[in-house]
Amino acid sequence: MDTWKRRVVLYAVFLGGMIAFTAVTYQYGMRAYENDPRTLIESFRFAVEMFSTTGFGGDAPWRSPEMNAYIAVMDLVGMALIFGALPVVATPLLESAFATSVPRSLEADLEGHVVVASDTTRSDALLDEFESEDVPYAVVERDPDRALALYEAGHRVVRADPETTEGLERARLGAARALVTDVSDRVDASIVLAAKELSTDVRAISVVEDPSRERYHRLAGADEVLSPRSLLGERLASKVTTALRTDLDEVVAVGDLRIAEISVHHGSGLAGSTLAGSAIGERTGVDVIGAWFDGSFEAAPPPDATLSAGTVLLVSGTEEQVERLVDLTNSAARRFGAGETVVVGHGQVGRTVASALEAGDVPVTVVDREDGEAIDVVGDATDPETLREAGVTDARTVVLALPDDTTAEFATLVVRDLAPNVELLARVEDPESVPKMHRAGADYVLSLSTVTGRMSASAVFTDRDVLSLDTHVEVVRSEASVLAGRTVGQAAVRETTGCTVIAIERGGDLITDVGPETRIERGDELVLAGTDEGVRSFERAFA
Repeated sequence: MDTWKRRVVLYAVFLGGMIAFTAVTYQYGMRAYENDPRTLIESFRFAVEMFSTTGFGGDAPWRSPEMNAYIAVMDLVGMALIFGALPVVATPLLESAFATSVPRSLEADLEGHVVVASDTTRSDALLDEFESEDVPYAVVERDPDRALALYEAGHRVVRADPETTEGLERARLGAARALVTDVSDRVDASIVLAAKELSTDVRAISVVEDPSRERYHRLAGADEVLSPRSLLGERLASKVTTALRTDLDEVVAVGDLRIAEISVHHGSGLAGSTLAGSAIGERTGVDVIGAWFDGSFEAAPPPDATLSAGTVLLVSGTEEQVERLVDLTNSAARRFGAGETVVVGHGQVGRTVASALEAGDVPVTVVDREDGEAIDVVGDATDPETLREAGVTDARTVVLALPDDTTAEFATLVVRDLAPNVELLARVEDPESVPKMHRAGADYVLSLSTVTGRMSASAVFTDRDVLSLDTHVEVVRSEASVLAGRTVGQAAVRETTGCTVIAIERGGDLITDVGPETRIERGDELVLAGTDEGVRSFERAFA
C-alpha cells in the first residue's frame, strides 16, 4: 500500500475513534453535569456536528463549568483534526488526482518494438538511436520516480520489474523484435533469464562492464553480448600516433569507393590551415563530405574552416586517394617513429588501451592512483608532478582513460599545459562532456554512452552501414523516385539535408563519379553518407 493511502486509513480509524469517544463522553457529561440526558444517537450527532464545524444544534449554551471546559477542549481537538486532514488526506488526494500516471502495460496492438531495460546514464544515447531510426521501443522501469521522469520526457515507459516474466509480459516481449538490457552485469543476466523463460525466440542483447562475464550472459541465453568499454579502449588505441598503423580502420566500401573518417594529427602539414588552403581535393583527389570540429559535425564545411589538430574529416575516394590523405594528416613523428604513449587510468578502458598498444610493440607508461603489477607510476592524474614523472612532457601521445568526467576535464588542462604539442586522446562517460574536453585541449574524445548506444542499436537493426560506433555518420542506400529527371545539383540534397550523394547504383552498375551535373534516373538507388539526422531528413524529404 502506498504511503499516503496508509496515512488515510490510519487517519480515518483515528477520526472514527475520536467521534465514538466524544459521543460517549458527551452523553455522560450531559447526564451528570447538565441533568439533561441524551441518547447515544443524539450524542453521536453532536460529535459529528462539532468535528464538521456545522454547529451544536440546541445543546448550547451549557451551564456547568465542567461541560464548558469539555466543549472547549473538544473544539481544540476538532480544529487539530481539521488542519491535520489537509496534509494527511486532502493534499495527497489532490496530488494523486492531478499527477501523471505511468502506464503499467503497453497497448495491446504494439508489435515489432524493442524492450529496453536500461535507465542508466547510457540509456539516452540508445533511445536517441531508436528515435532517429523510427524504431518503436518501450522502457521497463521498476522505480516510480525514474519511470515518471522518462514518461514525462516523452518516452514510452512501462512501470514494471524487468527481472520478472510478469514485468516483461506487460511490455509485450513476445511481440517485440528484441530486448536490450544495460543495468549491471548481474541484473542483466537475471533479465535475460526472465526473457528467455517468457519467449525463447526474442533476440536478447545484453551489455557487460566486465568482459570476463560474457560467458555467463551467454549461458543465461543472451543472443549477443556487448562490451563497450573494451571497444572504446580499442578505438582509443587505434588512434594513437604511431607509424605502425594508419587511420583506415573505420571505412565503408561502396564498390571501388571508400568512405572514411580521417583525423588531422598534431604536427601534420594540414594542422592550422583552412580547408581551401590545404588543397585536399587537388592534392589527394578525395571529396570532403563533412568534418567534425570540436565534437560537432558540419556537413559541407566552408572553404575558410580551420583544420585544427583533432579535426576529423569525413571523405570519399578510392583507396589510393584516401591513403594519400592519411599521409597528409599524419605528423612526421607518426610517419617515421613510434614515440612513447602515456595511459592515465587503468580501469577496463585503460587496460584495453595498454594491452592493444603493447601488442603492437608501442612503448607504454601506465599511471593510476592505485598501485598494481601493471602500474608504472602511482599518483593523482591531475597532479603535474605525477604526470611529469610519467613522461608526459616527452610523450608522443597521452590517453586519458579516467572514469570521472570532471577529473578528465581537469587532467586535460594539466596535460595540455605541460605538453602543448602532445596528441591527447580521452574517454568520457557523458556525451555532453565531449565539447568541454575539446575546449580543454583534447584532440580526440570518445563518449562511453555514445559507443554503448551505437553498439546496442547496431545489434538490433543491421540494415544500415554504420561508419563508426563512436560517431553518428552512416552510409545508406535509398531509392528516391521523386528526384528522377533532376541533376544532383538541382536536387540540392546536401544543402537541404546535409547528406552527400557519393554514388549511384543503376542497372547493376555503380557510378562513383558523381558531380552536380550527374542526372538521376528512375530506378536509380542513391548511396548517401550523412549523420543520423541528415539521413532521416533525406528520407522525409525525398524517399
